[in-house]
Order: sequence, then C-alpha cells, then structure tokens
Amino acid sequence: MKKIFLFFFSLSFLLTTAYSKEIEPNKTSSNTGYWQQHVDYKMDVTMDVTNYRYTGTQKLVYTNNSPDVLTRVYYHLYFNAFQPGSEMDVRSQNIADPDGRVADRIGKLTPDEIGYLKVTSLKQDGIIVNYDVVGTVLVVQLNKSIQPGEKVTFDMVFNGQVPVQIRRSGRNNAEGVALSMTQWYPKLAEYDFEGWHADPYIGREFHGVWGDFDVTINIDKNYVIGGTGYLQNPNEIGHGYETGEVMRPKGNMLSWHFKAPNVHDFTWAADPEYNHDTMQVPNGPMLHFFYKKTLGAEQLENWKKLQPKTVALMEYFSENIGTYPYNQYSVIQGGDGGMEYAMCTLITGERKLGSLIGVTAHELAHTWFQFLLATNEAKHYWMDEGFTSYISDFAMDAVMETNNENPTANAYRGYIYLATSGKEQPLTTQADRFEYNQAYSISAYSKGEVFMAQLGYVIGEDNLKATIKKYYNDFAFKHPTPNDFIRSAEKITNFELDWYLIDFAQTTNTIDYGVKAVSDNTVTLERIGLMPMPIDLTVTYTDGTTEDYYIPLRMMHGKKPTTAKTISNWAWAYPTYTFEASKTVKSVQIDPKEGMADINKENNKFEM
Repeated sequence: MKKIFLFFFSLSFLLTTAYSKEIEPNKTSSNTGYWQQHVDYKMDVTMDVTNYRYTGTQKLVYTNNSPDVLTRVYYHLYFNAFQPGSEMDVRSQNIADPDGRVADRIGKLTPDEIGYLKVTSLKQDGIIVNYDVVGTVLVVQLNKSIQPGEKVTFDMVFNGQVPVQIRRSGRNNAEGVALSMTQWYPKLAEYDFEGWHADPYIGREFHGVWGDFDVTINIDKNYVIGGTGYLQNPNEIGHGYETGEVMRPKGNMLSWHFKAPNVHDFTWAADPEYNHDTMQVPNGPMLHFFYKKTLGAEQLENWKKLQPKTVALMEYFSENIGTYPYNQYSVIQGGDGGMEYAMCTLITGERKLGSLIGVTAHELAHTWFQFLLATNEAKHYWMDEGFTSYISDFAMDAVMETNNENPTANAYRGYIYLATSGKEQPLTTQADRFEYNQAYSISAYSKGEVFMAQLGYVIGEDNLKATIKKYYNDFAFKHPTPNDFIRSAEKITNFELDWYLIDFAQTTNTIDYGVKAVSDNTVTLERIGLMPMPIDLTVTYTDGTTEDYYIPLRMMHGKKPTTAKTISNWAWAYPTYTFEASKTVKSVQIDPKEGMADINKENNKFEM
C-alpha cells in the first residue's frame, strides 16, 4: 500500500496543475435555445461520530438561466426517507417484490437510528423566507420572485442524523464502513424546460443542478475521507504524514476542505480504518482507492489487483465515449452495492475479484452516462443504467480479455423475458411507478442496454460508435433527453430514427418477424409484431452456398453500411414481404447474428 501521505502530495500537485483548469459546459448543442440552471454551494458541516449527528451551514447562489419567473424553489431532504411511515418505507412494504436491502427495515428504525434533515433557518438575500417540509421535499415560498437571468443567495442552517445504512446512504454498513454520506445535504431541485423536478425520494435515483461546490467537513481526527472534489488543505490537516514535518491541528477534529468544479452532487465517505492507495492513469486522472484495512487477506489482494484494471477501464471509456474531464476519481468501499457519484463511486468491497472489477466497471461507466451526460434518472433511468450496462459490458470484455462474441447477449435475454412476461411497462413510466421492482430493473438495465445495442444493428456498428462520441461532445455537462441521443444518431447517419425511439422506448410494442413460406427461390417473410425493423437474413442454397441479404426499412429513409446484398425496402404497413433469391433455397435465417430483440426466434428460421 502506498502511504496515505502520497494522497496529499498528489492532491497538492493536482491543485497547482489541474484544479485551476476551469471545467466549462460544452457550448455545442443541437438545440440553440437550450438553457440550464446553475448553483454554487458553500457548506461547512461538523460531524459527531459518537451519535452520527451533524450540523451545517449552506450558502447557495442560484442563477436563474431560464426564461421564466420563479415564485418558489424546492430542496430535496433525502435523509427524511429513512423514517417509519415515509413514502419509501410504505412503498417497500406494499410492492409485490420489495428490494431485500429495504424490505421492512425502515419501519423498524428507532429514533436514534432514523435519518433526518432539518432546516432551522433559511434566508433569501438576507431576509427570512417561509417554507414547508413535505416528506423528503422542502417547499420554499419566495419573498421576491427570481427573474430570468437573476442571481439569488440562500443562506441556510441545517442539522441531520445519519440513518442506519439501509439504501445507498447511512452509517455502519454491512461491511463496517462508518459513514457513507450520499444525498446527505439539502439539495436544490432542478428546474428545466419541463418545470420543477421535486420528486419525493422513494428509492430510485437522482437529478441535480450543475454548479461548483466548496465544502468543509469537520470530523474526528482519526477518520479518513474520500469522495467528490479536490482536497484544498492537505498540509494544514497533515493527515497521514509520518515525517513530523507537518503539525497536526490541536484538538480532536480535523477540517477537510474540498472544492469540486462543475458537478451536480457532492458525496463523501469516512472511516477510521481506510487504507488509501493511488494509481495514475497515463495522460489521465489520478485514481484513489479507499478500502478497509480489516478486509480478509484475499479481499485485500483483490483491491490491489483492481487498481490496474481500473486504469484500463478509465482509458477504455475515455477512448470510446469521451475524455474524462476531471483530474481525479475515487473508488470507495461503502454503501450497499454500487452507486455512482460525482468524481467517485461507493461499492461494497467484500467481493471476489471478478465481481469487484465488474461493479467498478459499471459504476465508473456511470461517470459518462448520467454524471457527465446528466439525464433525469426519474424519467430516463434506462439511458442511465442501460447505456452504462452496454459500454461496461464491452469494457469488461476488453479489459478481462474474454473475447465474448456478444457481450450484450444477457441483456437481450432479460428483455425478451420481460416482454413476454405480461409485466412490461413502457420506458416512459416514471421510475417509482413500476408495479414490480423486477420490471423496473429489467427495463432500466436490460431493455436500456438493448436499445443501444440494437441501434448498432439498425444503423451499423461504426455509426453507433460515432453516435456515442457525438452525443458526448454535444451534451456533456448538460441534461440530455432521449430525443437528444436519437438526434445525435440521425446527424451521424442522415437516417430517420424517430420510429425507433417511439416504438422501443415509448410503447411496449414488440419485434417479431418470421419466415412465412419458401418455394424454390421465392421467399416470403411476415411481420407479426407491431414494431418495425430493417431485416438482415442469410439464405442457404441447395448447392451449399450462402448469401446474405439486407432489407431496408422504408420509413428509415436510409441504408446501413453492409456487405450484404441490398434489396427493395419493406414498408411497415405491409404485413408480408416477398423476394426472389438467386438460386433454389434450402433454408432461410432471419437475423443470424441476433442483433434484433425478436421475441420469438423459433419462426426466424425455415428449412426445406
């Protein structure tokens, strides 16, 4: 293990060479009328590690970049979800298949185990404002409306209690990590072209306002902190130095001062038993690893082996999506599984090596899909989880050198199971409104991944790679929507692709094509499902030779690059399609590489 003081040496170097580099949102956008709000936080919090309660002050400067006059604002108070009778508690106890990590645990919390966030004072430009607490949302009635282009300052005093670790956040998780501090502060809700997004916290994920964070955390001197942002005062706090050259502050507390430029959240974790290692990505960020010294020998070794793999993963994502724009990233043991945050992730650490690398690959990929490309996870969770699953499956295949012929095959199987189960809901369903947790998970992860993978089938794999890079270049540091992604694909290909977004993401229409009849060299195909697709098929002739055919979809008004023989297009409204093959046909196989999410593959092949 590298000594902890190397962390502070590297951070001091980064602060002089990298932090001064201002991270600006990419100004290029396909929507010239695009705007987004901006917020700057300055917070000072003091944590009592004996009772897990903390007090804090927050100065928030909010810039209204919208064309609208705002008469109120909202804050999220996420920790209030961890109280008996909360919406998260009641929902978990009433859904047919509750998340085992939650189940009925919230309802059993005692007063000293619950979570809460309490605002004791709030001022707008120095004048006290009225507010109401509605579950996990603070509703603020403004004294004075915020005009377009206007800045306003909110000064807040708050206090909180860290709940027993149940879901993502909390104290003393199952692996003994003391503090997993995610969604821990009063967080201003996002306002965009669709209005306010002040959703109650019922267990899904998040949406936030881009801005700069300046955070000071006062905590017991024996605790080590990892998380979002660049440490500003390593020499002052002297934590981890063994040379005696730096004086420790007197008393039992240290003040850790972090700054994070252009992020939409701030997360930290702390424990008195953290090991801390670093590893430099060539021409990239410094990676930091925080994990408990008390792990077993095999698990400690796994955390060492994880580090060069994380370097390779960072390089893969930067090459295949877009360059990671910050100068550090941290992998931190904590939480209850794996969850992405600004410049870091929290993962559970007592894992086999493959699982440890796999969860890191997925959560690191989230840095691009949802953190930098900051979709609203309550509405577009499938872009977050699905796109991440797609790219992380390919990254794992490359980094682990498994040479999997189709890294996305499991996602196709998961989606087809859901589509034929009778439990599917469209991807336009709000994340909390799924009848079954399983249906949400398969929709978000598997169907979302298939959306991306199948688009490669539709437009060609090289076009998909170019689309992903264009999407990043156009929408990093923004809040893109599904239409933004599909428009990126249209601009790369010059195809019409709205049909693909509508059918696959906004309905539960399914894909089902079959071979209806074959006679000599005449082949008739049929469309059984409602969703249209272009068709790849392979014909095997009676003389043993094969020939690949490509049937464009008429409404796409374009043809993907292919070496197959392209024949006339197929209009969706026609239920059948007939063509003449070159020779007498022995068999026909629709979609031999299984790029389509066809729900019935049995009718895809016909043999004489």
